[in-house]
Amino acid sequence: MSITADSLSREAMVARELPLARPVIARAGISWAAALGGAAVAAAISVMLISLGSGLGFAAVSPFSGSNPSVMTFTVISAIWLIIVQWVSAFFGGYLAGRLRPSLTDVHTDEVGFRDTATGFVSWAVATLFVVAVIASGATSAVSGIGRAAGTMVASVAGGAAQGGAAQAAAAPRGEPSGYLLDTLFRPAQPNPQGNTADAKAEAGRILATGATGDISQSDHDYLVQLVASRTGLTPPDAGKRVDEVIAQEKQVVEKAKVAADKARKAAAAFSIYTAVSMLIGAFIACVAGAIGGRQRDAF
Repeated sequence: MSITADSLSREAMVARELPLARPVIARAGISWAAALGGAAVAAAISVMLISLGSGLGFAAVSPFSGSNPSVMTFTVISAIWLIIVQWVSAFFGGYLAGRLRPSLTDVHTDEVGFRDTATGFVSWAVATLFVVAVIASGATSAVSGIGRAAGTMVASVAGGAAQGGAAQAAAAPRGEPSGYLLDTLFRPAQPNPQGNTADAKAEAGRILATGATGDISQSDHDYLVQLVASRTGLTPPDAGKRVDEVIAQEKQVVEKAKVAADKARKAAAAFSIYTAVSMLIGAFIACVAGAIGGRQRDAF
């Protein structure tokens, strides 16, 4: 087949009119260097502000002062400070991540804005995970310690009143009766005035321990009156008054412990909710700051 001059000229003209294919450059969807740099700044600011807040909190609360803020008030103040921490740290971290991200000249403007926003969000997420990994154990102990202490008060009341009787009941093997049930089974019609005082106190403690989690039955109450009267020499009416006073004091302590435990539960729930809200605010601020940083980067 012969190739004419006209065909060669037409092919050359078509070749000149066709645009050259642009090489496809593979680029990562995110700049990890910028994201990790912003995360490091955000984490450092978070640790600094949390340390400042802890110092102010310890300075405002004294174990020897009777005018300390309540648990709920302290929780609300802590939540407000957490929001401030998230606001400031997320803004600086997200802004730097967006500003330091490499500029893209061959990508649509909307895509550039999305990547700047995503870089700010990722920097916030990495900083949050780092801060949580550093202080989670201490924060969890501080929050749950209040509930554990308040809950322990109830057990302490029962244990102190029982003088070891409740512990003996808890330590009884499964399927065997507790010390209180055995006391009820072998309870004499009249206490022996010449009996062992230590055994009498232990038995009385086991009876009082039942009142820490419920009401003392009338038969237990009457037996306590007889037991106190036989060991102290008081008349039955005076012994009954003493027993009633001790039972009333025990109930007051138990009620106070229950109220403290309920307040601690509410404070822990509120603190968890406020923490989630502050983190949501921090994520939003980081995204906006990343977009702002990207726009200022492309403006210069």
